[in-house]
Amino acid sequence: MCRLNHVRMVLLPAFLFLSHIISCLSLSSLALPKISMMAMTTTTTTTRREVVFGIASVASVATVAMPFSAAFALDVSKYSDGPNGIKYLTTKEGSGKEKPQRAQKVKTKYSLYLNGFGDDSVLGQINSDKVKLIDTSKNLLGLETPFEFNVGTSKVIKGWDLMLMDMTEGEARRLIIPPELGYGDKDVAGGKIPGGSTLYFDVELVEIGEMPKLNEEQ
Repeated sequence: MCRLNHVRMVLLPAFLFLSHIISCLSLSSLALPKISMMAMTTTTTTTRREVVFGIASVASVATVAMPFSAAFALDVSKYSDGPNGIKYLTTKEGSGKEKPQRAQKVKTKYSLYLNGFGDDSVLGQINSDKVKLIDTSKNLLGLETPFEFNVGTSKVIKGWDLMLMDMTEGEARRLIIPPELGYGDKDVAGGKIPGGSTLYFDVELVEIGEMPKLNEEQ
């Protein structure tokens, strides 16, 4: 009997842990499938190329995005003006001087929010109840799974192409991308990103890869 009780005491924690993992996986299966992070495809099929890098929808409820001018008084006084209405803040300087060229492969880390950035509420700048984390390069265990693509080739939304080609390897920025350089007026990911949404990205250019090899005809 003692031995049986001992076996139960050993197996019970393992069973509870396994049940927790299964529960997490079940919940994640209800989340949005990965769709292309910033792509502007018009197809109805959800693919890795449809959203900016891939919406692994962290948010499981519909979100209401605020227009750029009403983003809870986000303090942008320290932000620089980028092209076509983009605003950005460099949060980490890069380790190199070279910037990626068009069609060059890049590796990135990112988090995408609506209505502000995730930690700005700590500074009292925005209403934390309204900020929504929509997508991130971190997996369920919190480990980074960087997103790779060829920059400047319309594989992602235009705002990303413009800004990443201006960054150096290792550099991290906060990007505020207006709707016209994001997804425009269309709803994305089943309404997770409503039409007309301003996009808030934490993004890091992790690595600049090699230029693609072109054949003689190219």
